Formats: sequence, C-alpha cells, structure tokens
Amino acid sequence: VQLQASGGGLVQPGGSLRLSCAVSGNAASINVMGWYRQAPGKQREMVATRSRVGSLNYADSAKGRFTISRANAKNTVYLQMNSLKPEDTALYYCAAARWGQGVGVFDYWGQGTQVTVSS
Repeated sequence: VQLQASGGGLVQPGGSLRLSCAVSGNAASINVMGWYRQAPGKQREMVATRSRVGSLNYADSAKGRFTISRANAKNTVYLQMNSLKPEDTALYYCAAARWGQGVGVFDYWGQGTQVTVSS
C-alpha cells in the first residue's frame, strides 16, 4: 500500500484548501484513513480520521472548519479545510490503517504536503 498526498499550498487567512490522498496497492485492506499534521517544533497531531463505514473523528481545532471525506470507489480520502488560520500551517500527512488495527495506530503514511497560511 502506498499513499500519495497532494493539494497543499499557500493560502491567506480565511481561505480554503482541499487535500487529497490516493491509495494504491491493496486498498481493500485499509479501514481507517486520516490526516495528521506537524508544525515546526511541535509534535505530530491528529487532524481527522474516517473509517470505511463512515465513523469520524476530528481534533477540536478542526471541528467546524475541516471536513474529511472518502471516495471508496476511488480509494481516495480528502480533507476540505475552510476558514484557515495561520496556526494551521504545518506539514500534513495522510495515513491508513488496516482492518483490525488498534485505535489511533496507522500502518502506512504518505509523504507530507505543506500547508502555509499567511497573508
């Protein structure tokens, strides 16, 4: 399984971006997909996760502004980010967990895509 993330960029505060993460390989083995981020000097943190059957989990900082969605037929997960703030600036990673994996444990990671929120 390989994950390919895209969609990052530079956006002004209040703007929007949509990140995409495509899964290649044995996509049927994947249950949960999610997005994490890591800002300079900070630990990586969970942003949002979604299971294959639609169970959702959001960080408090993402609630009401970010939406994770998943196109199972396309083996792709998205992160729609609205009302972006400078503190959202980070390297965003997509992650995938196999069926039966423990909560919060991910088996595969994509390369990061940089999101910079600045005027």
